Amino acid sequence: MDGYRKRSHAVYDIKYHVIWVTKYRYKVLRGQIAFRTRELIKQGCEARNITILQRSVGKDHIHLLLSCPPSMASSKIMQYLKGRSSRLLQDEFPEFV
Repeated sequence: MDGYRKRSHAVYDIKYHVIWVTKYRYKVLRGQIAFRTRELIKQGCEARNITILQRSVGKDHIHLLLSCPPSMASSKIMQYLKGRSSRLLQDEFPEFV
């Protein structure tokens, strides 16, 4: 049972492959903004007990392969990650607004 995660009443291996793009696919995820985006996603996943198996930040999109507990819906995970990172990036980099 290598690779499976265990809880008191469940054994699971849930993985989500998620891709999200910037609005109008503008190429804004460069340099310091891309680095900060990686940090924010990592912090958000650690806070919610989500394991990042792979991640990639392109110029206009983000790829994530996530492993998470069965109690979390994929839509809530994305709502949390996208909302938090967007809000903090807009506060730190005023050229987004």
